[in-house]
Amino acid sequence: MKKVATILANGFEEIEALTIVDVLRRAGIDCDLIGMEETVTGSHQITVEVDRLWNGDLSDYDGIFLPGGMPGAANLRDNPELIAALQEESRKGKIISAICAAPIVLARAGLLKEKNYTCYDGFEEEIQDGHYQKETVVKDGNLLTSRGPSTALALAYALVEQFGGDAQNLRKGMLYQDVFGDA
Repeated sequence: MKKVATILANGFEEIEALTIVDVLRRAGIDCDLIGMEETVTGSHQITVEVDRLWNGDLSDYDGIFLPGGMPGAANLRDNPELIAALQEESRKGKIISAICAAPIVLARAGLLKEKNYTCYDGFEEEIQDGHYQKETVVKDGNLLTSRGPSTALALAYALVEQFGGDAQNLRKGMLYQDVFGDA
């Protein structure tokens, strides 16, 4: 079974983090909430108890997801151990995903060099490397990025597909296509 690590720091965007975890788990993909603290509070004051405390090691995971939100994304970006772990896992070809403001973390890790990406409107100004595209979800190699809270479901289904899950039936069962069509 595939395993994904969702990394949480105080100030994370709740919709983005919990949507990804929920959809991946519905698809039968293990998804651990890994926190910089045992309980982490989101940008809208929702507190989450994590599955594991951050220990600097992501080698057990097939993929890593970074939610946005501020100051959550900045807290992730400013963690040198996380940056080193992302670089190592990227070298191994693991799937790394970020949404909203979190591509600033990928930029700090040097993972956006000559890559296409998207992010929350305006954060592309903080990213010097890569090629910004204003799309719902952008995949380039092992990187997947998305724009913000309203695009979290689209990113979640893209991740399910990346890990070999049945995103089509999941979309249908969650009534996604009834609302958004084939988007």
